[in-house]
Amino acid sequence: MGYGLIHVKGKKMELIQMGVLHLAKLGSHELKLKRIFERTLQLVDEYKPDEFAVEAPFFGKNVQSMLKLGRAQGVAMSAALYRDIPIFEYAPKKIKMAITGQGTASKEQVAAMLKSILNIKEMPKHLDASDGLAAAVCHHFQRNPGQGGGKSYTGWGSFLKDNPDKLK
Repeated sequence: MGYGLIHVKGKKMELIQMGVLHLAKLGSHELKLKRIFERTLQLVDEYKPDEFAVEAPFFGKNVQSMLKLGRAQGVAMSAALYRDIPIFEYAPKKIKMAITGQGTASKEQVAAMLKSILNIKEMPKHLDASDGLAAAVCHHFQRNPGQGGGKSYTGWGSFLKDNPDKLK
């Protein structure tokens, strides 16, 4: 499970932290859910976010995987609700569109755009971390139209034509 925290002041958005919860070593699904709740609550208590954005579940071919994902998301959301933090859900395509201008962008494209948007020196090797961060940045763009994420592009070329400052 990836997560990302941003701080927004005025028009300036900066990365606070992003990371991944490694759950593979935990034996049962119940222990994984407990760990997700504990770590999410720990992050909430440490950083005291105003809002909580999460990627909405998407329908896949494997019903068991979707059920487990839904439970994991529900536990993370419960931790935020436990501290009275409002929750906002975004579809995967909406998040990709907000970050890259394309709803079909790859995880690598999303990570590359986040690196540029937030001036991140080096992205983590696990793309789940950038997925979590993408939900936070998407939420900011949705709440603050005109600060990115508002225009749709047909590809990288058209985005860079309108945003030459994003190319390094």
